[in-house]
Amino acid sequence: MTHASAAPPERVPSGPGGLSNLAQRILFALAAIPIVLAAVWFGDWALASVLAIAGALAAWEFYRIAEKLGTRPLARAGIAMSALLPLAIHARYLGLPVDRFVSLSFAAVLVISLFSAAIFARGVSGRPLESVSLTIFGILYTGAMLSFGYALRYHEYAIGRAAGTAVLMTTLALVWISDTGAYVVGRTLGKRKLIPSVSPGKTVAGAVGALVISAAASWALVTFLLVPQAQLGLRPVHAILFGIAVSTAVQLGDLAESLIKRQAGVKDSSQIIPGHGGVLDRIDGMLFALPVAYLLLNAWLIPAPR
Repeated sequence: MTHASAAPPERVPSGPGGLSNLAQRILFALAAIPIVLAAVWFGDWALASVLAIAGALAAWEFYRIAEKLGTRPLARAGIAMSALLPLAIHARYLGLPVDRFVSLSFAAVLVISLFSAAIFARGVSGRPLESVSLTIFGILYTGAMLSFGYALRYHEYAIGRAAGTAVLMTTLALVWISDTGAYVVGRTLGKRKLIPSVSPGKTVAGAVGALVISAAASWALVTFLLVPQAQLGLRPVHAILFGIAVSTAVQLGDLAESLIKRQAGVKDSSQIIPGHGGVLDRIDGMLFALPVAYLLLNAWLIPAPR
């Protein structure tokens, strides 16, 4: 945001209780970061529960945005499925017989069930095709994407709590570094807008800066976190490419959510997080980064040299 030199200083926006937006952000971060770190470290039901809650809230926000476009997704069913997916993945890793619930055949039954429900709940005037399509997309976009976080924590190559934590934290750290790098470089050097019709704040310099910083950070995270804690590594070229790929996914996820909000004419996905907007506003990049990271680590992870 630019200000004229003669203009009086802007008043810092205040939230509930008179707290500034920045103060709300800091307080939320101080409360949320330890919870996330603890969930990643303990894994198991703690991580599955955090992912389930995040999936349900993100789905709720997505369906609220969809309703502003004049559609009526089957929100309750979508929210429930988004929450259940990480829990089902957790149960699968425990060895419980839930493969029938996390399978292609179950996905087909889900589609049939949603269409059947739309016949009675929506009818022709309720735009049933859009209703069911958006319901399914919301499940995939939120709960399904977040479930890759659990899969990374319990990656088959990561043996032990420290190893699993290192694998997942490498990805989560890159998501944060990419976001921060894009913001800092964009504010410092950014002049040319990236896609102003979608996200006016994004700049070409910020996007490129995030890629470069993430590439270097990925090499450092692999060297100083993944190798010593998980006894796993990536070849140097793969470590650099991993950072670039994750950063690309983060930025595309951010733009995708901006596109959804722009189409619906909303600024934030909700106001559920003080100073931050909604859950989707915080995890939009992560939703794209987690499956990309899982795919690449499956292909590139190697035992660390001793």
